[in-house]
Amino acid sequence: DSKLPSGRADAPVRRKPSGGGSRPTGGGGLPMPRSGKAKGGCGSFFIILLLVGYFLLSGGEGIDLGEMVQEPYLDQGYQEPAQPAPESNFTPPASTGNEEQTWLIMLYQDADDKVLEQDIFIDLNEAEKVGSSENVHIVAQLDRYRGGFSGDGNWDSTRRYYIQQDNDLSRINSQLVADLGEVSMSRGESLIDFVTWSMVTFPADKYVLILSDHGMGWPGGWTDPAPGGQDGSFIPLAARLDDHLYMMEMDQALGEIRNRTGVDKLDIIGMDACLMAQLEVFAALQPHAQYAIASEETEPALGWAYAGFLGALVENPGMSAEDLSKLVVQSYIDEDQRIVDEQVRADFLRGGSPMGGLFSPASVSAEQLAQQLEKNVTLTAVNLDKLPALMNSYNDFSFALQDERQAMIAEARNYAQSYTSIFGREVPPSYIDLGHFVQLVGNNSSNGSTAQAASDVITALNDVVVAEKHGRGKPGSTGIAIYYPNSALYRSVMTGMQSYTGIAERFANASLWDEFLTYHYSEFEFSADVEQPLTPSTDVTRAPGLGQIT
Repeated sequence: DSKLPSGRADAPVRRKPSGGGSRPTGGGGLPMPRSGKAKGGCGSFFIILLLVGYFLLSGGEGIDLGEMVQEPYLDQGYQEPAQPAPESNFTPPASTGNEEQTWLIMLYQDADDKVLEQDIFIDLNEAEKVGSSENVHIVAQLDRYRGGFSGDGNWDSTRRYYIQQDNDLSRINSQLVADLGEVSMSRGESLIDFVTWSMVTFPADKYVLILSDHGMGWPGGWTDPAPGGQDGSFIPLAARLDDHLYMMEMDQALGEIRNRTGVDKLDIIGMDACLMAQLEVFAALQPHAQYAIASEETEPALGWAYAGFLGALVENPGMSAEDLSKLVVQSYIDEDQRIVDEQVRADFLRGGSPMGGLFSPASVSAEQLAQQLEKNVTLTAVNLDKLPALMNSYNDFSFALQDERQAMIAEARNYAQSYTSIFGREVPPSYIDLGHFVQLVGNNSSNGSTAQAASDVITALNDVVVAEKHGRGKPGSTGIAIYYPNSALYRSVMTGMQSYTGIAERFANASLWDEFLTYHYSEFEFSADVEQPLTPSTDVTRAPGLGQIT
């Protein structure tokens, strides 16, 4: 029988296993819906409001935002940057002749946001707890927000650092490479400039790029109030939200980085951001890296446990990229400095984190806080070299869905494990777990071809996912999500195929999923050999999932 990805990460040799995890049972009938939503601490809620607001302005089929009470965070507009400090006299460390494997860790930290500024600032300080070594060079580009977190001198420009060991989590003491003034981190050119500089300055055997900020799933993320970003005037959503790093723009930027550096592929691309573990996102990353790490659900404010996995890498630089990917997943939450460090944990609790208002900071143990924060988290590491097989099997599955009752497929969507909606509460969640959805369809189909296609998807999914963890609040998580809009979202030019196939361009070019959605809502049949996306349509002739979930 096809098995599901394990609930927790498989541990590399040097670290103890982190325990078991729950799996969706995939029983014979559609399961009852699970209650509860992730309390997204990463701040993506503000991005959600922007997106939904523009969606409504463009004609969002009557979706109501009455329950969404907070204001968008970009209300202050662009601020003129402060005068940049002069560049430091930075000289890259000389090679020691050490023959062990070398690594370059690149942290692209877009903290130009009042919600995430302090959290990303602390992430950089967690990396300083480890610091660079002879075999592991760590560099960062950090863009701060004006008028948010005031620590460490309250500077608000964009700076590059060579990360050096330091135990002070409240202040950056690494070597300043350059103060760049105000840089729009939402521009593909900014990503290209930082990564190219890093790889040319610190050539290595292994390259890891980690991008931190808000994430929105297939649209992308990485906002910046400074002017810039992809024009995207040909894509409705991108034309309205022009200060984001869209997935098609990230795809293009990563390709340009490879062209300029001559590196065939990066070893790991990590997205320390919300909602990015989607098939559409991994398809965009597939040509550019061997492994990718992302979350299906929103992330708590503390982000990844940088000191945990970087410390393990510095201790054992001979590990493989797969081993490091597993360590990132395994260390998530449990080994974060704001969990394990008693003083920092107390500061975190006093700052308004979960449980801080229920107990005194001194009375909350690391284990208690970790259990609370882990309830709704997810994190996945995937082998991108094996992604084409999953894409092919999902295409076969999508093609087979034409022979099924569309109401049953919509019902499977409604009951599949879902994640925080970026389109408001008045429509069903549109980000669902791919593996759980496929299981539900296979288990409820009377068509042998569909059941076999579903089984093949699960087999391919198991090969792609090398590490996966999810909290008890997300029991149906198998590692990768997919976008499945309802008819109202499909009908809108902002959230339907006109934006979806343009922004998730690489996925749409290789996938039959957008063809299936068109068939599902517009009854437009398609063949198994379609290689280009259909001409986007907003016509809806049927709504198979119309009705109330019981």
